[in-house]
Amino acid sequence: MADMIPFIDLLAQRARIKERTDAAVAKVLDEGRYILGPEVAELEEKLSEFAGIGRTLSCANGTDAILIPLMAWGIGPGDAVFVPSFTFASTAEVVVLAGASPVFVDIDPDTYNMSPESLEAAIDAVKAEGALNPKAVIAVDLFGQPADYPRLEPVARKHGLKLVSDCAQGFGCTLGDKASLHWADVLTVSFYPAKPLGAYGDGGAILCKDDALYDAMKSVRVHGEGKARYEYARIGLNSRLDTIQAAILLAKLEVFREEIEMRQRVADAYAAGFGNAVKLPHIIAGAQSTWAQYTVEVEDRDAFRAHLAEQGVPTAIYYPIPLHMHEPYAGYPRAPGGLPATEAAANRVVSLPMHPDMPQADIERVVAAVTGFRS
Repeated sequence: MADMIPFIDLLAQRARIKERTDAAVAKVLDEGRYILGPEVAELEEKLSEFAGIGRTLSCANGTDAILIPLMAWGIGPGDAVFVPSFTFASTAEVVVLAGASPVFVDIDPDTYNMSPESLEAAIDAVKAEGALNPKAVIAVDLFGQPADYPRLEPVARKHGLKLVSDCAQGFGCTLGDKASLHWADVLTVSFYPAKPLGAYGDGGAILCKDDALYDAMKSVRVHGEGKARYEYARIGLNSRLDTIQAAILLAKLEVFREEIEMRQRVADAYAAGFGNAVKLPHIIAGAQSTWAQYTVEVEDRDAFRAHLAEQGVPTAIYYPIPLHMHEPYAGYPRAPGGLPATEAAANRVVSLPMHPDMPQADIERVVAAVTGFRS
């Protein structure tokens, strides 16, 4: 078996930007303002500038980033929040933690993002049943590309629902050169190290356009604090971003736009090299993906993965079991007709190595392994 190439090479990026991240961390250590230091506010400002819209509130992780606006809106028992099932657990987990009910919605079979038709049907079904009060939609920018917000937003607005862009994998992605916050009420970000814009630990952020919502979320972030210290206006969380992580992210943000272009270079090389050997990722018209993952579809996934492993090419599966099929989520409502596209994709998708520092030799090894597979 050949030596494995990296699936994601964080150390290569570390070597490329080491001087600037080391200097950023040293500054925080020397100044000693480790919690909500000046770098945190600077990062929040720079993230809004990068997105070109909204105000940013940092937090401890990407999961809290989705939970905090739900809490700020007062979403809780008796409320329904519409989510995809083909996603990481946090998208639905936060709904349950808020006391509300997730309602699972199917995906588009080509983009793997939320289906507007399935969403509309799910909302109509919940309203007809009358047991839950529809309150919000959480659309996921899966694998780094934006969901179809020009079609999702009118559905949400028609029914008076809040719209969340779970952009954990996709900060920096655009649709018509606009961030998904252009359509959504909030955009949530994860800075988990493997994300396109990753810290050296956990971290998250929320972007929004509404000042009153920003103030409520800022209160939620720090134990529900009120106008004075030790005055509490609401139930909250302890969800602050460490100053060291903010400093690292500031350094990484300086090269992030270039890294998105570097990821696109890898994606373009894959698409040109693979031909019709696999079902290629489908990016909607006008979209720029951050390529958090490069995900293809194959018929015989186990054999495909085994073949690539023999060639030294690692693979991963996101997500082998849809959320609605896990025991903790099995009892929650689903869109009428079930989630056939979700269940089909879960059996066929496989993700290939993808990172901005990928050498040409590694790209060529992946292309050779993929095109050399015969099921």
